[in-house]
Amino acid sequence: MKTVRLTMAQALVRFLENQYIAYDGIEQPFVRGLFIIPGHGNVVGLGQALIQEAKRLEIYQGKNEQGMAQAAVAFAKQQKRKQICVATSSIGPGAANMVTACGTATSNNIPLLVLPGDTYACRQPDPVLQQVEHTHSMGITTNDAFKAVCRYWDRIVRPEQLMSACLNAFRTLTDPANTGAVCLAMPQDVEGEAYDYPESFLAKRVWRLERRPATEEALRDAADAIRAAKKPMLVCGGGVRYSEAHKEFREFAEKTGIPFGETQAGKSALEWTHPLNLGGLGVTGCSAANEIAKDADLIIGVGTRYTDFTTASKSLFRDDAKFVNINVSDFQALKLDAVPVVADAKMALPRLLEKLEGYQTAYTTEITDARRKWAQELVRLDGVEFEDTDEWRPIINDANYASARRFAHDLSANLCQTTALGAINAMMEPGDVAIGAAGSLPGDMQRMFRPTGIDTYNMEYGYSTMGYEIAGALGVKLAIGDEREVYSFCGDGSFNMLHSELITAVQERKKIIVCLFDNASFGCINNLQVGHGNATLCTELRSRGADGALSGKFLDINYAQVAASYGCVAYQARTMGELKEAVEQAKAVKGCPVLIDIKVLPKTMTDGYGAWWRVGDTEVSEFEGNRRAYESHLAHVKDARKY
Repeated sequence: MKTVRLTMAQALVRFLENQYIAYDGIEQPFVRGLFIIPGHGNVVGLGQALIQEAKRLEIYQGKNEQGMAQAAVAFAKQQKRKQICVATSSIGPGAANMVTACGTATSNNIPLLVLPGDTYACRQPDPVLQQVEHTHSMGITTNDAFKAVCRYWDRIVRPEQLMSACLNAFRTLTDPANTGAVCLAMPQDVEGEAYDYPESFLAKRVWRLERRPATEEALRDAADAIRAAKKPMLVCGGGVRYSEAHKEFREFAEKTGIPFGETQAGKSALEWTHPLNLGGLGVTGCSAANEIAKDADLIIGVGTRYTDFTTASKSLFRDDAKFVNINVSDFQALKLDAVPVVADAKMALPRLLEKLEGYQTAYTTEITDARRKWAQELVRLDGVEFEDTDEWRPIINDANYASARRFAHDLSANLCQTTALGAINAMMEPGDVAIGAAGSLPGDMQRMFRPTGIDTYNMEYGYSTMGYEIAGALGVKLAIGDEREVYSFCGDGSFNMLHSELITAVQERKKIIVCLFDNASFGCINNLQVGHGNATLCTELRSRGADGALSGKFLDINYAQVAASYGCVAYQARTMGELKEAVEQAKAVKGCPVLIDIKVLPKTMTDGYGAWWRVGDTEVSEFEGNRRAYESHLAHVKDARKY
């Protein structure tokens, strides 16, 4: 066996260079590039290896470890899990910063490889800088924190362990049913240790993305369940997009007449104008999908995990509704006591359709009526205007009216969130991609957003990670190139938590358009807080008032100046005219990130449209509002499915 003597880190980089993926007759490199923040733990060993061994890999300088890893997640999501970027950090806090991004990846079943530096395997310099010591075990380091948020975890304490670690890592990264974050912890001394690696380990390796077929028995059971249903409904999940089953899903819906609702991950698999597309489903869904779902006698989930937002905490569907689940994961396929079809959607849907020849639903005008009703609501949401009059008070209740009125006074702004979102959406060009993650915007976007093309909606809502929006926009831009725009829809809360990769976008001359919706609050959580009988507590961005509470003026922060100081082109909008002018000018910018600081009134987002979210209401309280909320909670729990 021919060997080559390399350090562990050199062999790792050479291995990454030579990993390919094959699917549907296409073969391409699986690893596009690597984000790095150098520090002790990766700068000497892995850093030297990158300088020496990286030939094809693109190297990006991260600014925050979580941010760069989130960019890698969004990149892989936009690439439909068929290409990845790697993220590497120093030991200790640098490594710990990537834990959140790993949670994002694993929750959303997106491949992410992280390479955190680790403390010395030899333990001679212990305790090293940034090492957490444990009196009960010397084998625990910061990197053990990754175990709870990764699909595969390993620590390479001898250079020869790299081989089995890498093979298991890429087995996981290329497994559609079990992909997610993978952590290979690298003790900094081992990175520089040499070993005679077999040339075969370092040679080109092609990982095949196999499409799992459905069994005849599973398809027969699913077909029987569908034929017995009069008003079934499809759920279009992220698996439709990742398996590239867009055409197959469309044909299945059209030939059977079964309408479909979209999850956040499934949105934009088909055009929003399709006559069977009911729009967003669940807690952040719209009236059309939720009303049809409540009356459906069978739910056919395609590539969905059935999160509590999709099922409205299992309260959205009828007690006697049946389920058929098509999923590459047997774990997901069995949810809600479904008839499981463990298979790739692209392969399963046509075969299932063959077994349903002649089948039609019992719907008459329900789908058309629901879509028409929602279209009218969209017109209203697009045109909402705030007026400081008593006529607005009953629309959003007294407490919310007071907040909106105070904000309008303090910031001299009167833009409503739904109106601003609708205006930006209308000005986007075909093929432009929208990205978001947390706060009230995902609800508004799943309901209101009209994608400009197929696969143009990149919403991270499995982990709802604040800070994904801007880092993720950079990842999407790296994925789609410069011919199309990327619009990041971000709240001020998320921006304040993490926007460091905006600097990387400036550095790389990657244009992203950040639409920063500033309502001077964690608006979504404030709604949850006050809506369940609580007083406002640390969810509004106000100065401390004379009463000692954070009840003073809303803070008027000039986020445009912040972005401009980084080198971005920046605008501020407090009126619709200013917003439209800013978007038009932003579209003309070349090779530079843009931020539009949009001042939007709190409490002007969309409502729930008949869905419930279980959040753990207070059973005992001195406050009447809490007691009413708990009574409502009990009523919903009683009606919700138990498994």
